[in-house]
Formats: sequence, structure tokens, C-alpha cells
Amino acid sequence: MLVRVQGSLDGWAGSAALVETLTNAAGNGGRRTVVDLSGVDFADSSGLHALLLGKRKHDKAGVTMVVAGPLSANVRRLFEVTGTDSAFRFADDVDAAVTG
Repeated sequence: MLVRVQGSLDGWAGSAALVETLTNAAGNGGRRTVVDLSGVDFADSSGLHALLLGKRKHDKAGVTMVVAGPLSANVRRLFEVTGTDSAFRFADDVDAAVTG
């Protein structure tokens, strides 16, 4: 399954929608979910929290979740500063995420 996120990944409403989407993706019977963040120019802690919750749901369901870029400098920095870059599997782009 491919989940494309656009614009800013911040605030409760957008993050809640992402959690719901990722929860559904984890339970849809697929083997891999690709979260395309290439269209995201800003993300804050609520967006990161949504991704972490989605990752947890995927892990519990035995489904691989891959975050695809290219990531903006702001988004990449959020993962690095919070030390969560090691919690996710990353791919340079959607094609690499699908085949890798």
C-alpha cells in the first residue's frame, strides 16, 4: 500500500488522520506500506508521533513500513534531532521503497 503525505505534517487533526490511515494499512493484509514523505515540507512532534504509532501498528501486524523520500531538510532533521531515524526503514524514493 502507498500512503502519500503532502504539505505539513503537524497538528492534531492531520496527525490523527495519518494514524488512522496507517492503522488501516497495517491491517489490510498487505506485506508492505510505503509512506511517501517527499511532498512534506515541514513536520513536528505530532507528525513524528503519528509515524511512530503507525510503525508500532505495522510491527505488531508483521507488516513492513518504509518511509520514502526524498525528505526535505526539515523533515530529515526532525528524525535526526529526536534520534528516531534508527526506528524507521528509509528509502530514497517510492520506487526504491517498493522494490527494496
